[in-house]
Amino acid sequence: MSNYRLSRPSKVIERIPVFIISGFLGSGKTTLLNRLLSHAPKSAVIINEFGSTPIDQQLLREHKVPLSTLVGGCLCCQVIGSLTPLLKNLRMAWDSGDKPFERVIIETSGVANPEPVLDILLRERWLAARYSLQGVIVTVSAGMNTEHFDYFPEAQAQIAWADTVVMTQTDLARAEAIAELDARLSALAPAATRLTAVQGELDHKALLNLPNKFRRLRDNDLPELAEHGFSSITLQLEHPLPWERLQKALEYLINRYPKQLVRVKGMVYTPEQNQPLLVQGGAGRLYPATRLPVRDSDDGVGRLVIITLGEVQGLAEELMTQLRGDNV
Repeated sequence: MSNYRLSRPSKVIERIPVFIISGFLGSGKTTLLNRLLSHAPKSAVIINEFGSTPIDQQLLREHKVPLSTLVGGCLCCQVIGSLTPLLKNLRMAWDSGDKPFERVIIETSGVANPEPVLDILLRERWLAARYSLQGVIVTVSAGMNTEHFDYFPEAQAQIAWADTVVMTQTDLARAEAIAELDARLSALAPAATRLTAVQGELDHKALLNLPNKFRRLRDNDLPELAEHGFSSITLQLEHPLPWERLQKALEYLINRYPKQLVRVKGMVYTPEQNQPLLVQGGAGRLYPATRLPVRDSDDGVGRLVIITLGEVQGLAEELMTQLRGDNV
């Protein structure tokens, strides 16, 4: 008579779903994330900002979620080494506690190629056993000229890796421009799911229940990515400024450097109200500013981040001259 010994089944490790939100500068990534968190509050969030001063997290101030920021570079090059230990720390906190979140959402910087992030999640064994990549969501502004895809290879790479493409800011674009962009997106990402956000609103279930996609693991090391050539400057405004003065100064810079100045964002204070003002601009325009709720941590110091293609000599001094002058 033969004896058979049944081995104890190995413990199944529960994997945490991970969503990646990508998209070019000013395409509405953080706005989409803000809406998503309203419906999925039990999320841990990692925000990567290219500038040295975090601004995007101010949009999320109403949400009490575990939030980590990676600043001073983008996840495709300068700060990619910071992602692995951050994900390990999040997982250990999840294992040791009462599972304080149900998913992780990573928002890449607007100039990042998402491929290195995918590579980490899929190839690093410890992480791959504990995290489950659900998909890459990429925002694209309807106001973006299709020439941007040729001018900025980062924008092409983001679309190429997308599982879902969300067209945003359709209220700011003509029907002809939307149709032209739609055709270009179909060529760049023919298999991606296509969604449209109307006034920032979108069916959150469509984003959180992405269809599973097959991803082939690369069989060689990730090649060195070329330098993207973007620069950033950060300005601190110690005193409140009338919004009309700052608005005219920023519009002056956007019109003076339409190709080089690709993103403006910041949180500033004005004499009229104690609520800080969120300032955003991109694609050759300054968007309407919006008020943010007051927080105890607010210090009254305004901060502006300006991202340019290449270095624009004297840009900060030029802005300060405009703010001080009588011509604005």
